[in-house]
Amino acid sequence: MPRTTFVFMDFDGVTHPWGEVEDFRCLPLIESVLREFNEARVVIASDWRMLFSQAKLVARFAEDIRPRVAGVTPHILPKHGSELHGLREREAMLWLAQHDPEPHAQWCALDDAPGNWLTRSRLLLTDFKRGFIEEDAEALRRLLENLRRGVTDEAPPRAGLRWR
Repeated sequence: MPRTTFVFMDFDGVTHPWGEVEDFRCLPLIESVLREFNEARVVIASDWRMLFSQAKLVARFAEDIRPRVAGVTPHILPKHGSELHGLREREAMLWLAQHDPEPHAQWCALDDAPGNWLTRSRLLLTDFKRGFIEEDAEALRRLLENLRRGVTDEAPPRAGLRWR
């Protein structure tokens, strides 16, 4: 059986286009990919974790995916503006240290903001204007398949990162 893989997931710009109706219209496509990888667990890394309870956030997911939401990342308050770069990744690594006893945990991230993550090979960057689309679903399948096989140092799943 493959090792557990943690998918750190943002909401705005991923589950729906940023700045539009927060209807989570892209979430069913993400969930369809997750269903192909039983070892995948979601950890919510969105700013929404500071506004809503974990139970309310988990309720956004389909009933069969809800048990696979492993938690929310802790919130680290940066002391300096320079600490914002890579902040979500540091929060994710802190969550892993607190919740996964295995060293070198398998993980990836779904986010629309490249500055949140320093490890580009583990980041699936969505277009904030569109959210998670079919092209992203294919890239997530490749990324999760590589993690399943233990390949973690490949290039990012999408060649052309779209910067804001």
